[in-house]
Amino acid sequence: MYSSRTATTTAFSTGRSASTILKTLSGGSPSSVGFRPATVVFSQKWTPTQQFHSTPSTQIKEFFPEHDNPSIRKTEASWAHPVYTFDQMNNVSIAHRETRDWSDRVAKLAARTLRMGLDFVSGYKHDKAIALNAKDPAAANQKYGMTEKKYLIRNIFLESVAGVPGSVAGILRHLASMRRMKRDNGWIETLLEESYNERMHLLIFLKMGEPGWFMRLMVLGAQGVFFNAMFLSYLISPRTCHRFVGYIEEEAVITYTREIADIDAGKLPKWAKMQAPDIAIDYYNLPEGRRSMRDLLLHIRADEAKHREVNHTLGNLDQREDPNPFASVYKDEGRPHPRKDLKYLKPHGWEREDVL
Repeated sequence: MYSSRTATTTAFSTGRSASTILKTLSGGSPSSVGFRPATVVFSQKWTPTQQFHSTPSTQIKEFFPEHDNPSIRKTEASWAHPVYTFDQMNNVSIAHRETRDWSDRVAKLAARTLRMGLDFVSGYKHDKAIALNAKDPAAANQKYGMTEKKYLIRNIFLESVAGVPGSVAGILRHLASMRRMKRDNGWIETLLEESYNERMHLLIFLKMGEPGWFMRLMVLGAQGVFFNAMFLSYLISPRTCHRFVGYIEEEAVITYTREIADIDAGKLPKWAKMQAPDIAIDYYNLPEGRRSMRDLLLHIRADEAKHREVNHTLGNLDQREDPNPFASVYKDEGRPHPRKDLKYLKPHGWEREDVL
């Protein structure tokens, strides 16, 4: 903590040096100095800080208390979150779109590379845990078991880079629209909304734990590399980038599905008893009785499943001319079509002939 201290004197009965006076004010004996101030006023201001350090990547402070900051004003979300029903969220499943051409294979390879880095940062070794669990479940849980802290590190790191692709794509399409003097056919808003949603996930998890300098440094490096890589890649092949994001979202759905399963299995007792942060309750408009950590993870997993569908769909379209099917109005609302909610969720995305 840091404090600032000021001293004001109106009159002194002796002409001592400034250093002697300061020494006296700092705790020296008045009798030993030989002067007596007529008036001394102290104004002390303390600025509390909530800091901790995490030299190893596995250290993080959990359940960070909310700050009482009167200068922060609550505002409505820029994009209102769509309503998901409980049944729709429970029906979200793990899915994988098979590669069909060289572009898909490049995207899948890039997604696997990013996942390896994320696994390393969070200590996530699910494949090894499954293999060892078949032989010795106790040893597998002791060696590779994930805790609330490890999952929180993984989630924060994941969401800190997950908001990059949508913002990069939205910026580049915005500039292209102005440069070509043509409309964007509804892509920009969906991409920026996706980036906004991922940032909200990050803000929610930061209410549960604040990273230390080590993790902040890793996030800074990862974001710097990832942003520039996405920027250049989207200029070269937007379709490959959307497929890449689709594969990343597949991994995100897997991660949150396993977190929910671990809560149900009693492996995450802290999260099992924990209520979702207020920011999540407001953003998702969580009703009474549906505000547990498990309910929150159901919503976040549903968001990732929607991003998976959106990006696989956009990866199937003509990047320059086709309209965004998720921002389009359909004459027959009863016929399955792309929507913002989960009513007609397609894990592998919509094919071009299905929406145009």
